[in-house]
Amino acid sequence: MKEKSTICLVDDERNILTSLCMALEAEGYRVRTYSDGVAALEGLTEEPADLAILDIKMPRMDGMELLRRLRQQTDMPVIFLTSKDEEIDQLFGLKMGADDYIAKPFSQRLVVERVKAVLRRFMPKDPTAPVTEAARTLERGKLKLDPERHTCHWNNLAVTLTVTEFLILQALATRPGVVKTRDALMDAAYDDQVYVDDRTIDSHIKRLRKKFKVVDDDFDVIETLYGVGYRFKE
Repeated sequence: MKEKSTICLVDDERNILTSLCMALEAEGYRVRTYSDGVAALEGLTEEPADLAILDIKMPRMDGMELLRRLRQQTDMPVIFLTSKDEEIDQLFGLKMGADDYIAKPFSQRLVVERVKAVLRRFMPKDPTAPVTEAARTLERGKLKLDPERHTCHWNNLAVTLTVTEFLILQALATRPGVVKTRDALMDAAYDDQVYVDDRTIDSHIKRLRKKFKVVDDDFDVIETLYGVGYRFKE
């Protein structure tokens, strides 16, 4: 039987921690809870989880700063919990590398479904399942993407990508030379329930280029077509 994922919950509201913990455990997930960002960062550094759910407004270290620090050491999927009046925070969070956000107040069922959706995008597939075209290793020149293992290599050097960055790059590299609009890249990278502006895609592309330039200063295969979108060089 397949082992269930470990979820890390970080929120300073005790009732939210308790209710979400019960809902996720009822689905078979292992859950670890923290009431502030500092404790969560220490815990996740010592023992990583498969997915983290972070509140934005917290004492000692808020969710944004926690995400920034986590992204220095892991590509683990992150879902933000935000208040309805924090739209700017939501978009900023996605630009920083969060994979989804859920506005308060929310139903426990919604959180469980969004957790499942993000993990589906991120986790390696069942090895007994038939291999689909999208799951096969993708090689384009120096680029090698393995969706099954969620690994990315450039000229045999590993490049660590978040799930959203991986899906955007995969969408571009699948059809070199073909221009992908920002809308098309949003469809490839985000669940239907996540509403992002097109500047969010620009931020992800900027982060992708920066990560590849760390291993190859001459990296230039993602082209911008101003006013249209992006394409992977043929």
